[in-house]
Amino acid sequence: MTRGPIPEPEDRDVIRVTRLNGERFALNPDLIERVEGHPDTVAFLVDGTKYVIKESVDEVLQEIREYRAAILATSYEMDRGEYRSTDVPVAQSDSSVVPFPSREER
Repeated sequence: MTRGPIPEPEDRDVIRVTRLNGERFALNPDLIERVEGHPDTVAFLVDGTKYVIKESVDEVLQEIREYRAAILATSYEMDRGEYRSTDVPVAQSDSSVVPFPSREER
């Protein structure tokens, strides 16, 4: 199944899946308990919600791997001081940001 280009890692806070009727929706992969294929693919969430989707089990697992890899990549960038957020800047408040200690300081 071909889909559009994969979003940049900074934009990935959900995975995108398709209902059998063709409707696309976003799903938080941290809430997925299990995914089964019998014969339709069903994603079971931790709260008991079930979604029947077009993507195969392997495609869903790949989406989850990419989602988690993006989190790790961002974490490594932050740790090295290389992370540049693409978010719109938030108004400055009176509170100061506490820097994350580098590995050398620990």
